[in-house]
Order: sequence, then C-alpha cells, then structure tokens
Amino acid sequence: MSLFKSASIVSLLTLVSRITGLVRELLIASTFGASALTDAFNVAFRIPNLFRRFFGEGAFSQAFVPVMAASKAQHGEVATQALIDRAAIVLTWVLLLISVIGVLGSPALVWAMASGLQKNPHGFEVAVVMTRWMFPYIAFMSLVALAAGVLNTWKRFAVPAATPVLLNLCMIVAAWLGAPWLKTLGIEPIYALAGGVLMGGVLQLAVQLLALKKLGLMPHITLRWSALRTAWADPGTKNIIKLMGPALLGVSVAHISMLINTQIASRLATGSVSWITYADRLMEFPTAMLGVAMGVVLMPQLALARAAGDAKKYSAMLDWGLRLVVLLAVPCAVALITFAKPLVAVLYHYGAITEFDVQQITYALMGWGVGLIGIVAIKVLAPGYYASQDTKTPVRVAIAVLVITQLLNIMLVPLFAHAALTLSIGIGAMINAVWLLAGLLWRRSYKPEPGWIVFIFQVIAASALLLVFLMWANGAVAWTQMPGENLKRILLLALVLSASAAIYFIALWASGLKLRQFIRR
Repeated sequence: MSLFKSASIVSLLTLVSRITGLVRELLIASTFGASALTDAFNVAFRIPNLFRRFFGEGAFSQAFVPVMAASKAQHGEVATQALIDRAAIVLTWVLLLISVIGVLGSPALVWAMASGLQKNPHGFEVAVVMTRWMFPYIAFMSLVALAAGVLNTWKRFAVPAATPVLLNLCMIVAAWLGAPWLKTLGIEPIYALAGGVLMGGVLQLAVQLLALKKLGLMPHITLRWSALRTAWADPGTKNIIKLMGPALLGVSVAHISMLINTQIASRLATGSVSWITYADRLMEFPTAMLGVAMGVVLMPQLALARAAGDAKKYSAMLDWGLRLVVLLAVPCAVALITFAKPLVAVLYHYGAITEFDVQQITYALMGWGVGLIGIVAIKVLAPGYYASQDTKTPVRVAIAVLVITQLLNIMLVPLFAHAALTLSIGIGAMINAVWLLAGLLWRRSYKPEPGWIVFIFQVIAASALLLVFLMWANGAVAWTQMPGENLKRILLLALVLSASAAIYFIALWASGLKLRQFIRR
C-alpha cells in the first residue's frame, strides 16, 4: 500500500471522526451554550486527555512504535509479540496506579488546571465530580494507543483511525438523550457527558482488541507481580522506558503550555475556555486530516527505514510529507484567517450560541490559523527524530518554544484577550517546526529533493488567488444575519468551499504543478 493511499484512508476516516466530533460540539453548544458548566466540562475533559497524552498516543507511542518497528525488522514477529506483551503489562500497572491517584486527587487537579472556576463554586464542584468519573478514560485510551501502534506498524490503519467515531457517538447520545433524562431525575444534565466519555473509551478499546485478535497480536496481560518484574527487566521494555523519559518531558512541556493558557482563559471573561475549545474543534479538521494522518502513516515506516539502514528512503518519505504539508496546509491556513467568521457562524450559530459568541470564537480561530502550517509540519518532522529513537532533541526545542510562547502571552493577552492564547501557540508552532527542520537538515538526515523553490512559488501564487476569493466571499454574505435560513447558509458555505478548492487546484495545474507526483509515493 502506497504512503498516499494509506494517508488518504487515515485522512478520510479522520474526517468522519471530526464530522461526528463537530456534530457532538454543535449539540453540546446548542444545548448548554458557553456557560460556567460547559467551562467546567471542558476543564474536566482536558484533565484525562492531558494524562492520556502522557501515557497514551503521546510519550508512550513516541517511544513504543520505533522500538517495536526495529524489533519487527531485526528480530521477527515472535520476538515482537513478546515485546508487545511486556510493554502492555507495564503500561497496565502504571495506568491502574495513575487512575486511582487521579480519582482521589480530582479537586487538586481541577484547581491546578483552572483555579479561576472557583469564581463559581457550583461550576468548580461539577468539574471535580466529572473529573472523577472521566479519569479512568485515560486507562482505556492509553491501551488503545498501544493497540493502534501495533496495528499501524502492521499497516492496518483503518481501525485506529475509525474508532474515535465511537467516542463522538457516545457523547452525542449522552447530550441528546442522557442530559434530558438526568434533568427529569433532578440531576445536573451536564453529567451525562461524563458518562458518554467513559463509555466511548470502553468501546474504542474493545474494537481495537478485536482487530489485534484477528491478527494474532492480542497482548497477553497479567497482573501478577512476577510478570511485572519480568516485563520490567526486558531489554526492549527498558529501551521504551528510557525513550519515554525525554518524551514525557516533551509532552509535559506542551501541556504545561496548555495548562497555563487554560488558567489564563479561566480568569478572563466567562466563556473564554469554551470559545477557545470551540475554535480548537474547527482547527482540528485540517490538523487531524493532514498532520495526524501523515504522522500516523510516516512514523512506523520511517522507523522501519531507519532500522533497515535505508537513509535514502527515509529522506524521500520526509520530503514527500513536507511537500504535502505545504500543498494542503497553506490554503487551509489562508481559509482559517480570512474566512473564519463564516465557518464559525454556519457551524455554531444556533441555540444558545449568540452572535457575540460567534465573534469571540472567530478571533480564537484566526489565531490558530496563523500557526496551522507549523502545527501540521511538526507532525511530519517530529517522527523523523522519533524514528531514529531520538526523543531528546524535540524536547529541547519544545522547552525553548514554551518560554517563547509564554513571553508572547505576556505581550498579547492584554491586547487580544483569549484570542492571544491561540495566536501565541500558533506562532510558537511555526518556530518549533522551523527549528526541527533545521536540525534534520544540519545532521543531513533529510536532504531536500530538487524543485522546492518552484513548488513554493506555485503554492503561493495559487493561495493568493484563493485569498482574494475568500475575502470577497466573507463580505458578500451576511453570515450571521440569516435567521431561519440555516439550510441556505449551509449550502452557501458548501458552494464557497467547493469553489475555493477548484480555484486553488486549477491555479496549481495552470502553473505546471503535477499533482500525480504525490499520489505515486
């Protein structure tokens, strides 16, 4: 299966996931609005997600996938199965311990994440209760990350990419049916969302384990102390743990930045956390469909190329990934900056979301747009280091960028309020990507193939035409002044986006760019 075909499968299934995620957000927004209780849910949901990225698809995957890929290439599948078993045993023990600590320490975690919620004591209490219910979600999702790493290494990309849909469906059912039911019982309706999150984690793990069982790669997990000691002493497990040290620090740096930003947002105007969250959901469409999809596909293949000593293939895959980033992320960034308000209005301007909320979400989304290219490029560049079992360099870069980001917050928050938080992260992501690229070039791991200068000018020219069209479309329609004409507004948005894609790709074709070169990789 070609890299393009694999990335397309992951991207398409990720699109389905993001569409259901958007439906989820629309339902939550129209049902609960941007209030103290939605802020409480968003804070409570971020806490298990933060720890999930520590022990799941963040630090663990960055260490586990390269070691597993090297074992598969050098020692065969039998030895790799033993590595999977031992890694799963150690991970399970760690997750059980973390889950117990998290449930007991929920008040302290909520305070650390967003102490500003204490302005509303009821909102703070609701956040604590939901954190306790949702914290075991990290255990399910971290094991899902282990299963996904195995499946992706064996080039089974569909199941890991599709299972996030289950979480969204569970939360949709919770908001649609669970919330009204709890209200009839005299229970705060927002608690239904916590139940939906937990059920989504259970279903995702169940589906991935079934997929592993079909491949004969189901991990054999036992909670015996002797099994833990054996797993801990295994050289492969020790290597994973060794690589996880810097990777944990790297993930910690990213989430320390998020923690600081959430603290700042919780002390701004009520609804600021929710405005940023709703903008984040929209930004996830291009970042997930482009960056995540390519990162998922490239990581194990880059690791296999490194393990086989094929430097030419390794460099060629990085070059392909970076060209695809430029080709697709640049027009998306243009759209998020110049066409943000119509996107927000059509997708969110319903129910409890007011025109004022639309404008505040728009500001936050434009900030994300500034850094979109960097955010997506990091998903291609960082695996270039992880595949070489170098988790230290990206961490050093991330620490420096964290300092830069918070200095930007000090300067920008007084000027732009909550929008400054997304803008500073976006600028930081651009710096991070340039730094990682420079490192790969300096060590000669990545050697750009010919044609880059012409390619960049072709993309810039096509994006300039797209910019002019979107600026016209932004002002030609009163996107927030169409009450009762929701279908018309949706159709107009679909028409503008279709025309945008046509303008961009026809302009590329007219400039002489051959898109077939990306498909053949």
